[in-house]
Amino acid sequence: MTAFIFILLWVTGTAQAAPAAKTVQTAKNILIFGDSLSAGYGIDSTQSWPGLLQQELDKNRIGFKVLNASISGETSLGGRLRITKLLEQYQPSIVVVELGANDGLRGFSTADIEDNLNEILVQINQLGAKRLLIGMKLPPNYGEPYITQFQSVFPRLAAKHRISLLPYLLEGVTADQFQADNLHPTAASQPQIMRNVLQALKPLLR
Repeated sequence: MTAFIFILLWVTGTAQAAPAAKTVQTAKNILIFGDSLSAGYGIDSTQSWPGLLQQELDKNRIGFKVLNASISGETSLGGRLRITKLLEQYQPSIVVVELGANDGLRGFSTADIEDNLNEILVQINQLGAKRLLIGMKLPPNYGEPYITQFQSVFPRLAAKHRISLLPYLLEGVTADQFQADNLHPTAASQPQIMRNVLQALKPLLR
């Protein structure tokens, strides 16, 4: 299953629509900044985990607005190039960073991945926003040395910046919770993914 998950990130290179180019002035924006797993590829946006997160926050009258700036096929470098404009545009109070998996699938230097993610986190901190970093996993055929180097990037960055870390976005998603292509998580998987994120996000909502 893990291999399928990462194939989806490799093959999904078509950018989905970014948020509308309208400045939103509010101190309670949560910016979701990720790739296809956060963009809700193949399902309605209201069924994606960011959409479900908004519903959960609304139900509990927490008052945050979820803004999804995720793009299918996004890399850490692509995110590094986009983050400044998005921060200026949306002025979020919390940013959820879910990037790096596409870099890993392409065998990019883990030092470069770490550098790109570090710069993204630095820029978010300069805005004064809280940060949640989401880690990812690689399939076993990438070899133990590279897998270890890749997966160590996320906890190391979280420790360096003293920020919250969700080690793996798809924890608890089962093999039957994928679309017909056996690559993309279905709508049925999204509540579990949302719960994973919400659990890590709760301390930042206070």
